[in-house]
Amino acid sequence: MAEIRLQLLGPVQLFDGDVAIPIGGPGVRGLLALLALKPGKVVGLDEIIDALWGHDPPATARTIVHGNVSHLRRILRDVGGPRILTTPPGYRLEIEPERIDVHRARGLLDRASVATPETAAALLAEALSLWQGPALGGVPDSLRAPELEDLRRAVHGARVDADLDLGRHAELIVELSPIVRADPLAERTAGQLMRALYHAGRRGDALELYRTVSRATLRTLGVEPGAELRWLHERVLNDDLPARDVAAPAAVDGPGKAISQLPAAVPSLAGREEELAWLDSLVTRAEAGETTIAVVTGTAGVGKSTLVVWWAHRVAPRFPDGVLFASLRGFDPHHPPLDPAELLTQFLLGLGVETAKIPELLHERVALYRSLIAGRRMLVLLDDARTAEQVRPLLPPSARTMTVVTSRSRLDGLAVSNAAKQRVLGTLAPDDAVRLIEELAGPASLNHALARLCGYLPLALRIAGARLSASAQRTVEELVGELGNERTRLAGLQVDGADDGVRAAFDVSFRGLPAEIAETFLQLGAVPGVMVGPHLMAAVAQIPVTEARRRLRALAAHNLIDETARDVFVPHDLVWLYLRELAEQELAEKEREAALGWTVRYYQAAADRARRRLGPVADPLDFTGVLDGDSTPPLPGAAEARDWFAAEWPNLLAVLDAGYAAGRHDEVWRLARVVHSYRVVCPLLDEWTRMADLGVAAAEAAGDVAGQCWLRLARCEIALTFELPGAGLADAERALELAAGSADARLVTSADLHLGRALSRLGEHRRAIDRLAKAVAEAPDVTLRGQALSSCAQAEKRAGRLAEAIAHQRAGLAIDRELGDDERVVASLGKLAELALRAGDLPAAERYVWEAIDLAISRELVIREGALRLTLGRVLRARGDLDGAREQLALSVRVYERVHPKLVGEVRTELAQLE
Repeated sequence: MAEIRLQLLGPVQLFDGDVAIPIGGPGVRGLLALLALKPGKVVGLDEIIDALWGHDPPATARTIVHGNVSHLRRILRDVGGPRILTTPPGYRLEIEPERIDVHRARGLLDRASVATPETAAALLAEALSLWQGPALGGVPDSLRAPELEDLRRAVHGARVDADLDLGRHAELIVELSPIVRADPLAERTAGQLMRALYHAGRRGDALELYRTVSRATLRTLGVEPGAELRWLHERVLNDDLPARDVAAPAAVDGPGKAISQLPAAVPSLAGREEELAWLDSLVTRAEAGETTIAVVTGTAGVGKSTLVVWWAHRVAPRFPDGVLFASLRGFDPHHPPLDPAELLTQFLLGLGVETAKIPELLHERVALYRSLIAGRRMLVLLDDARTAEQVRPLLPPSARTMTVVTSRSRLDGLAVSNAAKQRVLGTLAPDDAVRLIEELAGPASLNHALARLCGYLPLALRIAGARLSASAQRTVEELVGELGNERTRLAGLQVDGADDGVRAAFDVSFRGLPAEIAETFLQLGAVPGVMVGPHLMAAVAQIPVTEARRRLRALAAHNLIDETARDVFVPHDLVWLYLRELAEQELAEKEREAALGWTVRYYQAAADRARRRLGPVADPLDFTGVLDGDSTPPLPGAAEARDWFAAEWPNLLAVLDAGYAAGRHDEVWRLARVVHSYRVVCPLLDEWTRMADLGVAAAEAAGDVAGQCWLRLARCEIALTFELPGAGLADAERALELAAGSADARLVTSADLHLGRALSRLGEHRRAIDRLAKAVAEAPDVTLRGQALSSCAQAEKRAGRLAEAIAHQRAGLAIDRELGDDERVVASLGKLAELALRAGDLPAAERYVWEAIDLAISRELVIREGALRLTLGRVLRARGDLDGAREQLALSVRVYERVHPKLVGEVRTELAQLE
């Protein structure tokens, strides 16, 4: 991966060194661009679809995205490049940001902001050279990233400022004149050109330029130019325009002295490059005359104040009139939030107003405050705000003054009424989290494990680092062991008493919630799993789905949970631990039991509806009537059902574990059997086995014979799918023994079918064919008959009876097509291709296998695709097309490496023979 880089600032391209690697059309380029704009972060599937198709995506949008992801993965794997990881609810590009031109440009801008003018000019020129044309070229028109143009303007503006500092006035006049002629409303650039003209001895031209810009703004916007440009005009008129770095008005509290109320900053800041670049871009807008209000929000302990204070120290020189700072104590556990009147008193005193002259009435204090800072270039930091109402009286009137607010709540009201820009601060990247620990406690081999246990939350990381540095006797191994226990982790993340820990920080947020939102938060603590949606929350709280969605979004607005995709809400790891402790402490046992019971019933109903989209159901379980249709997510087709299962799988396993631990054995085996249908279509050995073993144990604990049969057959299916030793024979025989006296004909036929398949896999052909022929003859419905025909055909193939096998498989395929079961159609076509190949009918074999591959790709049946490409490779080899055979076997290897590693060796052996 040494030479791999991505270009977004121009036509979207992948480079290996200086060689451009073809990646595909606009859809593929757009997908790569979306992932590269957020390296290391999850980009939700819904977000990708919205960006690539806008408000009118095709019905197959999800399928197209999945296919394009697979395509990109193959390309990246071929060049040894970055990886695209599936991370619900979307995908994540694992790559160093420096390999992407956008992030390299931001890094250069960041370095230039603290460099000398000579160094800054060189860094910024390098950054500008990264633009190879309009950004995001060759992607769908619906994909927009206006921040890239903002970044280009910021880089260009900063480079011009550096050149002004270096006295390169003549060159700048040549460069900037055509830009201002083309866009006279670009006031920052116009101001820079005025400075260059003035200091080049062309004072008259500078004044004429101002008149041109003034006429344009009046004609277009109906207003005078901004305060900065008017101030420049006045200085040029008076012939006293100083150098750029001292160009602003005198400070408020004395000649040449700027106000500085900033508290101390941490020595260094770990990570946060994107957030710093975002704040820097807003400074650029403020310097251009825009009214700029930034709101930095995030959960307790995520480092909002640390980030903003550190950044403010760095950019303070860009605000010559100084920096005002106030802690609004919105979430202080020991004090109530500060009243705006108190805060204004603090600011007025800082601005030099004598105590006796501070007005009594709030509106008079607001008026005095605003009059004192009007027209000045200042930075106002309002830390730890609770509500928008607490902030509004403190907002400066001047476009030259920038305001930054931090809060645990999103303060959406400021976005509506004051056009505030918002940024939600997340946890640190793993490497940045380790760096923060090492700054406090030094390097250690287990620091990565320690950072993970801290959930990459800066407050937790600092506490862990402080605990290690405070005692030479305490080791990282001991602390990792202590935090590894979920029951004691929060207790371990505190110092100097309970008020200084992570738990206390979360508790302040919880205690400030409105009553009904706090109730929902508590109930969430009784729900197993790693995420929650409005449908599940509605079932648990027994409220309408719309109300559940409103409450969850209210919790997201308080940054206690994140809405990672539409209707997908995920608490931070440490918030989950706090939630569970809180629920145990404040909910009665009956309330917790009721929440778990509704959770299990919800998943039984939702999973049952989802599995019926995947194909016919063999067992008699039916939970579709447990909840009405509006109480479960809409799943119109198989693709949506698969996506739902994939996203909910961690929750389903957690619910099964919690239900079993609570003694809900009857409910657990039923849910396990319902969920089994998904793993038949999308098999994963370890997770499928864990689910089936738990289901068998639950059925045995419940004493339910039918449950034991169905779950043992599920376990047999796993053994057959993954060709495990014994092929599930013991489970099949035990299931048939238990089903012997059952009146359920479907259960008996299913047991016969699985036993026949197991016997066939073990080479007992005669017994297998007899058992499967019985299943064909006695099948109570067409679905089971089709499955029995297909299984019988495979047994006959192993016995060398090819004519009988082909006849039975064709009959099975006809039933699969009649039922519209695409997964089984794919399987039947693949088996027919293998039979035709063995019988020497190569044209028929190739026809069957290509039809199966096309259908498998469209339905995302990945493991089937691997087997089919192996079959196609063998067909092509038999025809003498060795190049085609190599290509198909190589594709099979790539598929199996992801979903069925056990079979990779066999395919590689065949591929090596072809080589």
